[in-house]
Amino acid sequence: MEHNLRNLLPEDGIVEYYGQVFDASLNEKYFQALLEEVSWEHDVAIIFGKRIVTKRKVAWYGSQDFSYTYSKNTKKALPWTKTLEELLEIVQTETGASFNSCLLNLYHNGQEGVSWHSDGEKELEKEGTIASLSFGAQRRFCFKHKKTKEKVEVSLESGSLLTMKGATQEFWQHCLPTTKKVHTPRISLTFRTINNPT
Repeated sequence: MEHNLRNLLPEDGIVEYYGQVFDASLNEKYFQALLEEVSWEHDVAIIFGKRIVTKRKVAWYGSQDFSYTYSKNTKKALPWTKTLEELLEIVQTETGASFNSCLLNLYHNGQEGVSWHSDGEKELEKEGTIASLSFGAQRRFCFKHKKTKEKVEVSLESGSLLTMKGATQEFWQHCLPTTKKVHTPRISLTFRTINNPT
């Protein structure tokens, strides 16, 4: 599919929004398959020295059982499911990038989100592409420049694809703000490349 891509960021990084890459029936098919097939569990984060269990659920899959540490919490990748393999192939074809892992998030409603952060973990390929695929509820996704504090936001539709690459993680933070207006779930899949998996 041809996409008229433009960089959403004014400087210091590249964020491209592809819009919807699936139609409504495929959106629903993949959403249901992911809900049922994925080994969802509550995420754990260490915040100000306290162990916090999040309301949202997460899962970590990959081509090998490599480890990934964020928020002082380490996960071991599970082997790809059939649905994830299908989606991996589609995302690689659409973006022209290759990925070896995927972090999934399940937000039950708009009152679950993610605060400002960058995906700068040492395991990730430096300046590599991260591709984010969304299914379910439409949600706002925001970027904030670390120095200038300039903000950019995009509304992520069900079945849509967004990529972050280049210096984006070095200069920008991103978040999924909470909202009381959304009452249905959203699943995000963030395809990544882990360096030198052991």
